Amino acid sequence: MEAERWERIQALFHAVSDLTTSQRRILLEAECGGDADLLRDVLAMLEEDKKASGLLDRPVEQLAEEVFREETALHSDFREIGPYRVERIIGEGGMGTVFLAVRADLGSVAAIKILRDAWISPARRERFALEQRTLARLDHPNIARLLDANTLPDGTPFFIMEYVDGVPLQEYCETHRCSIPERLQLFRLVCEAVQFAHRHAIIHRDLKPSNILVKPGGEVKLLDFGIAKQLDDLDPSAESTRTGLRLMTPAYASPEQIRGEGAALQMDVYSLGVILYQLLAGRLPFDVSNCSASEAASMLMERDAVRPSLVARRVMAQAGGQRLLTASEAAWGDLDVLCLTAMHKDVEKRYGSAEALIRDVDHYMRGEPLEARPDTFGYRLSKFVRRHRRGVAAGAAAILSIAGMVGFFMTRLAVERNAAQAEAARTQRVQQFIRNLFQGGDKDAGPANDMRVATLLERGVQEARALDQDPVAQGELYQTLGDIYQKLGSLDRAEALLTAALERRRSTSHPNEADVAESLVALGLLRVDQARLDDAERLAQEGLKLSRQALPPQHPVVASATDALGRILEEKGDYDRAIPLLEQAVRLRSAPDGSPADLASSLYELANVYFYAGRYKDSQALNNRVLIMSRKIYGDRHPRVADALVNLGAIEQDRGNYQEAEKFHRQALQITRSFYGENHYRTAANFTMVARALVYQKRFDEAVLLLRQALAIQERTFGSIHPRVASALNELGNVAVMRNQFAEAKVDFGRMVVIYRRVYGGRHYLIGTALSNLGSVYMADKDNARAERLFREALAMYQQTLQPDHLNTAIVRIKLGRTLLRQARYSDAESETVRGYQILRKQVNPSASWLNSAQRDLVQIYDALNQRQKAAAFRNELALMENKGNLSGQN
Repeated sequence: MEAERWERIQALFHAVSDLTTSQRRILLEAECGGDADLLRDVLAMLEEDKKASGLLDRPVEQLAEEVFREETALHSDFREIGPYRVERIIGEGGMGTVFLAVRADLGSVAAIKILRDAWISPARRERFALEQRTLARLDHPNIARLLDANTLPDGTPFFIMEYVDGVPLQEYCETHRCSIPERLQLFRLVCEAVQFAHRHAIIHRDLKPSNILVKPGGEVKLLDFGIAKQLDDLDPSAESTRTGLRLMTPAYASPEQIRGEGAALQMDVYSLGVILYQLLAGRLPFDVSNCSASEAASMLMERDAVRPSLVARRVMAQAGGQRLLTASEAAWGDLDVLCLTAMHKDVEKRYGSAEALIRDVDHYMRGEPLEARPDTFGYRLSKFVRRHRRGVAAGAAAILSIAGMVGFFMTRLAVERNAAQAEAARTQRVQQFIRNLFQGGDKDAGPANDMRVATLLERGVQEARALDQDPVAQGELYQTLGDIYQKLGSLDRAEALLTAALERRRSTSHPNEADVAESLVALGLLRVDQARLDDAERLAQEGLKLSRQALPPQHPVVASATDALGRILEEKGDYDRAIPLLEQAVRLRSAPDGSPADLASSLYELANVYFYAGRYKDSQALNNRVLIMSRKIYGDRHPRVADALVNLGAIEQDRGNYQEAEKFHRQALQITRSFYGENHYRTAANFTMVARALVYQKRFDEAVLLLRQALAIQERTFGSIHPRVASALNELGNVAVMRNQFAEAKVDFGRMVVIYRRVYGGRHYLIGTALSNLGSVYMADKDNARAERLFREALAMYQQTLQPDHLNTAIVRIKLGRTLLRQARYSDAESETVRGYQILRKQVNPSASWLNSAQRDLVQIYDALNQRQKAAAFRNELALMENKGNLSGQN
């Protein structure tokens, strides 16, 4: 058999192996077309699969029943997954079986999805992993969250999700006898979740009521991203192998999905239209349950749906005239338009995005004209009259004022019409932008199958430039694209777009102050990444001032601007000004209706500034709080969790607990690397933190490997003059000193001094750190006079920028004391070393290296000064420390 044909048979086998017999037949007939031999071969393989008797060949339902049946005693690895105890099966999807599990220590409930037949196909494992990655990127209140992922002892992958104790959307609406507005409110939440996924370049492709659960309180959760398409993860070679594997539910699938065309946002929009149709009419628009594959395909691609209002009337007649869903004829007309526009077979005439559909749902709920309706005078007049019944009635009663009233209404209608036309035109432009962005641009060439993030963004920029006649929409798109480029580390592209967004927003006849403030703050935060801190502060100050003048004190834009200015002052080392601003941001974001994610972000920044100011206990307490919040909001494998772990590791590092620091940093690195990839600047920052912990454990080879990799990434992203580059150089210099490679160390620390002086303008504690480290090299190279000058310069910088009892101040005093000791200036050495020792003793672990260094130096100093009693006291401290270390090693 030819290899290509065999691969085709395998692919079809894996695609349908999880489906029911009838579903298999429908899909296979559609896939095989007229190739009867291909159909026969796949069916034969499926038949053989049924007969298999080996453990690994048995269906997962049978294995699951045997593994988890209460009366069967099995290995505990299969009854307990991590901290979770498996209770029962709660569902089976296209690739996996989902179990209900309880976390024994916390009593919390979760859903665990385990890949079925993981051993059969790498493609299945990749689809399963893709679902994990998809969920990890989607943090939205209406999307079930990913909590963790791993493998069973036998290598079978699984992931742990938020358990949703709810019922399918259609069932909830029927059981609770929801009215049309109530159904639309629930539907709108679904659309918001879908739109959120689309903003992250993820298309669900299997939207249906059974994948939308509603909890008893009315909370909606979107589930099952098992066949979602991530536009930034497409692999052209893998994609070509799977072009025919359309794992969808036909009744909710769009015509282009049935035809097997490339993924696009409008596929999900069509499915949303079908869901809305079913919610309103009580029936699906097309019943394909008893159709052959060809019949189903023909119906879905060629026939037009009957208006839902007519179907609803038939359902009412069948129910004996009892009808819960009541609305006027005009209202039903709008509902027909909503459904049929979302379900239009011509993609060009369909809503261009879930957001456009949401807007028309909102228009309906407010009694406003739909963007999808023809812009006729009669239609808008009827809408206007319905919204202003009292005004119309009063006008009708005032017969003598009829002419005036007519003029009044005509004027108001003209204003409404013009506003609505402008909004509709903007909507069409944005819809066309999204359509072009995701479909590949050239219709004759067909949809693009190999688009990645960079391709999409470049296309987005080109499309946004075409919106010159609408500065509001263009400014919004430039802002969004600029934010994305900044997150990807493409700072020059981000600057051009964010600057353009600010210009467009300012250029409108009536600028929206909130939008202008947002652009100013965003550009200010970009300046931080570019190490242009004075510009950053100026822009953030301007954005904060504007937002405070134009908006209420509790407005989210005011809180964001306050937080941003605090972060910028933190970067500048101006902690006295940063702390009250960040504390204010925390207060603003602690409002009952505030965003937990925004609050966690401000708490994180406040924890940072407490750390840099030497308030380690306060910082540790806040970071632990942020860690708990971030895990609750984002799950265990999100960069926000990694950020909190890095901070906790840094605190342990400064306290001398290097192994604990390494544990925190490695946990953070695992998260960051899986989220951003190997070559992202944030991954590089984590490499540096892990290496720092390794250096102090004298694991130099491991540290240097990580640091060289980090330095290359940071220089490639930010250029040669940037604090992130200096951070990697700092650790490389430390390693060089410990290896007695003094020439290399002088180069590394010398570059640090240049970078920090240029970036921070001559006043920042990091300049002191670079000077202190450079002094250490000269001291190690026995140039104590040069070392002394550098240490005193560093100490003066710390005294300007840090609290007197800061650990950095203590360390540089101990270094200064040591170089004075080596110059036999014992009294001066005692003064500096004792002051450094007293600061450290109150704050760090007794085994911390700098504390022990100070104790050894003081022994030498007091011996030289003939103060034997003091020397003995420090010898005893060192001996006690060594004894404790020996005992812990024996245990």
